[in-house]
Amino acid sequence: MTRVATGKYLSGQYLSAAVSFGCWLAVGPQLFAQPTLLPQGDVIPRDVREITDRGLEFLLSTQNADGSWQGGNSGPGTTGLALMAFLASGEDPNFGKYSQPIRQAIRYIIRRQDAATGYFGESMYHHGFATLALAEAYGTCDEAELWSGEASQLGGNERSLGESLELAVRCAITAQGKNPHAAWRYSPNARDADTSVSGAVLMGLLAARNAGIEVPDKSIDSAIRYFTSMTGDNGVVGYSGGLGGFGHSIARSSIACLVYSIARRKDLKQFEATKKYVVNNMSESSHYEEYARYYEAQALFQADPAAWQKWNRGLVRSLKPAQNEDGSFSGQFGKATSTSLNLLALALNYRFLPIYER
Repeated sequence: MTRVATGKYLSGQYLSAAVSFGCWLAVGPQLFAQPTLLPQGDVIPRDVREITDRGLEFLLSTQNADGSWQGGNSGPGTTGLALMAFLASGEDPNFGKYSQPIRQAIRYIIRRQDAATGYFGESMYHHGFATLALAEAYGTCDEAELWSGEASQLGGNERSLGESLELAVRCAITAQGKNPHAAWRYSPNARDADTSVSGAVLMGLLAARNAGIEVPDKSIDSAIRYFTSMTGDNGVVGYSGGLGGFGHSIARSSIACLVYSIARRKDLKQFEATKKYVVNNMSESSHYEEYARYYEAQALFQADPAAWQKWNRGLVRSLKPAQNEDGSFSGQFGKATSTSLNLLALALNYRFLPIYER
């Protein structure tokens, strides 16, 4: 398949974004579906295609029979990242060699959802990434075939993507309503919050809303207020408990910059501050390397396309020799998650998903 650099949706561009990850190691009827993808644009550079193809082959070879991935991390969020890696490179959930693995991943995520609360489990990190992944798959997957031959194994618990997303949104909003900061932490019942977990959940909500699922403006506005309260004039973003928490972090500043971009709040002074920080610190190292890389790619792409192009060339040069013979990437999160995060950082070159549109 010849891949191209830009994906436009027929009825316009939908915007969504994924954020957050680092600390997760410690731990109704269908609405408006997204229109069919119509790819167009420049041919993808050879090195990007080769890295992506080898990485996808690794993910294909290591998927479990239930549709999940594991190895260092496991759960609906881990599987959601791998699912997005396939979708973001233009793979079709209905046709082609990766269609069955994609549908298996979707089914696994839905099966892991609590039917009563909508919670995907493990932690709110997992909940955010799983929500995002399903939102990106929503409307692209032929749901008439999604559960074909599977009902006997589920005991009647199968749900559509739209129903699952509605439940996931309800869970996130309920958790936010219980939180004094109007944000999120590891547990749905948490009374504290941090910018990393909150980014994951907020971007899941934005993705769901952009896919046609109802998300109250109040929920988005309250979460943005939390992020502005944690953003300093110099673009440094606190972690938890106040603006000064844990010093500088390219990952957190990238998360906040991305949040403001995707929520269409580029008029905020906090957006300008985080944009300046991210652009001026593109070479800053991070303890969570793949995690930071994933967000930095998206933040730069949304905030400063010229800076992203420069950073992206360096990314390709660094990833090519780092890729293992089996197509994987080694990292602190385990091969499956590290590979997914690196492929998603590269996926801005494709721009197939709403998440990678400006």
